[in-house]
Amino acid sequence: MGNYVVSLAGPRRVSLEPCPTEPLGPGQVRVRTRYSGISAGTELTLYRGSNPRLSKAWDDVSRMFVPRPRDVVPYPLVGFGYEEVGELVEVAPEVTDRHPGQIVWGIWGHRAEAVLPAEAVTPLAAGLDPLAGVFARPGAIALTAVLSGDLHLGDWVGVFGQGVIGLLATRLAVLSGARVVAVDRFASRLDVATGYGAGLVVAADSESAATVLHRVTDGRGADVCLELSGAYPALHEAIRSTTQGGRVVAAGFYQGQAAGLGLGEEFHHNRIHLVAAQVSGPTPVPALAGRWTGARIAHTFMDLVATGSVDPLPLVSHVVDARAVADALALLDHGAGDVRQVVLEFR
Repeated sequence: MGNYVVSLAGPRRVSLEPCPTEPLGPGQVRVRTRYSGISAGTELTLYRGSNPRLSKAWDDVSRMFVPRPRDVVPYPLVGFGYEEVGELVEVAPEVTDRHPGQIVWGIWGHRAEAVLPAEAVTPLAAGLDPLAGVFARPGAIALTAVLSGDLHLGDWVGVFGQGVIGLLATRLAVLSGARVVAVDRFASRLDVATGYGAGLVVAADSESAATVLHRVTDGRGADVCLELSGAYPALHEAIRSTTQGGRVVAAGFYQGQAAGLGLGEEFHHNRIHLVAAQVSGPTPVPALAGRWTGARIAHTFMDLVATGSVDPLPLVSHVVDARAVADALALLDHGAGDVRQVVLEFR
């Protein structure tokens, strides 16, 4: 059906739209998309209409949200998405380190084809399934959360939320030498967490995670907790689970007002260090911020995939023809436990 792009006309109003084929400029490459992963965090907030950028404007100078001008309409959102892998089909003559036929990963949105600067795409390691390429950005988000936790060998770490990014964070925390307790409300996700090396799993609706983490640490509580679900009650439980003076990394994308979060309780009395982790900014650990750039984090994660230390492919639960993108987003929106990484396939 030629070149086309996914467009959101409004909350839960998704469609495929034709788009023109762009000419190739100096230093650019043309990539034909094979797969594009759908984020169950940021993209769902756009799909549902709850993302703050839809009702407010982000000011880069003050780094604050400000009122959006009335004449600026946030929709349609064309070509959103950030988990792409594809094949190079054309390369500008002066580009010598890329060639047609290479499988590359990067960010160019849910579209059948894109023209990009050559340095914006990275060749996938030889022998990897192209599906692995969609995990570069989710893996970078998970690794950012782990680095922000400043984990050490032998630390007890609670990982709250075992969606795609939470499961990757569980694996990365295990590789860092932590003893991981994985928390989620879906048994199927906890099974994957066990396979990724979690020493203990806690069903969020059966037993208090704080009780478990205090019990296994002789009453101290976790050294670090990573909260990746984006749910305020889970953030509250992560704070309750953490030792006095310990660290909680809030890496979920929280929406609306903080119902279920009581900062006058354990947070206040145990003087918990609460830090935010966000993939587009430096880590909140000063000793790491200068060295661990966003590019290094993404490439490090993909190196771990290439060496077999992290296998993200079991996280792919659905591969959906891109022409059925509305069904794919509705599937994620429903939020069933057996839905993990949903991937659009461009044929």
